[in-house]
Amino acid sequence: MESYYPVAVEPLNEYKLLITFDNEEKRILDVTPYLTESLFAPLKSLAIFNSVKISPISLEWSGGIDMCPDELYYNSILA
Repeated sequence: MESYYPVAVEPLNEYKLLITFDNEEKRILDVTPYLTESLFAPLKSLAIFNSVKISPISLEWSGGIDMCPDELYYNSILA
């Protein structure tokens, strides 16, 4: 399984992210299913959800919340 890394991210409505990967694919990740997990529960706050940014190889939010690149890529759909 090959790994791809995010190079740009844009928060969308309904807890979705538009992510551009280093292979130039644009993909949409629905974060809603993760919100029931205690680690990701703070993302229910739109202010925190919209604070998403690129970290060296993944995405991260304030408070130290992050997701690994494989999770982002393989659980998202082509935009």
